[in-house]
Amino acid sequence: MDAAGYTTLSRQSGLMREMQIVANNVANIATSGFRREGTVFAEHVFYLQSEPSLSVPHATGRVVDLTQAAITQTGGAYDFAIQGDGFFLIETPQGNQLTRAGSFTPNEAGELVTPDGHRLLDAGGAPIFVPAGAGPVAMARDGSISVQGQPLAQAGLWQPVDPLTLRHQSGTMFSADEIETVENPTILQGFLEESNVNPISEIARMIEVQRAYEQGQRFLEAEDARMRGVIETLGR
Repeated sequence: MDAAGYTTLSRQSGLMREMQIVANNVANIATSGFRREGTVFAEHVFYLQSEPSLSVPHATGRVVDLTQAAITQTGGAYDFAIQGDGFFLIETPQGNQLTRAGSFTPNEAGELVTPDGHRLLDAGGAPIFVPAGAGPVAMARDGSISVQGQPLAQAGLWQPVDPLTLRHQSGTMFSADEIETVENPTILQGFLEESNVNPISEIARMIEVQRAYEQGQRFLEAEDARMRGVIETLGR
């Protein structure tokens, strides 16, 4: 296979990866707190001694879109929406992770947990406990949680020190190399943040990637036919 073939195969691999990411974005258009992702392409240049240098495209990584999404009112006492920067800190078996999905509920022990049963952590990294039968729970915009005027805890907001280290783990969960607390956080009780995926632009991108992949596939098929023709001609 010649240089054009290797370059096209590398491009096809990157386009396939991008298609998977775009498809995941489309599948989570209605997922509360979901963050859209994109693909980062880079150019690798190989310098060869006896031949011209070879430029190969490569999908090097994924980037998370941190754009604020729309906020919907639910009225739920344990539905919390972040306005502005930051993530909730969640305790999971894989370590503490970040999420913008703010739907919680008390478990049997009175701890606020996600739908998967992972505990919500406060500004100090400890689980948030709500006594059973204590009464209506109120949350101030800074995340302070109280019951009948008595303070219980403060749901902290966290963010990666370097946004480029934010990595998608699963669903709406993320991890980062190093995190820090958000100054002056804003959390709304009785609201949930929607997905920040734009359906129109994402589907348009899916079509664009699919067409680019099909174009590369046609080129590879044409190259294969050309090489077969050369071999047949030389073999006569």
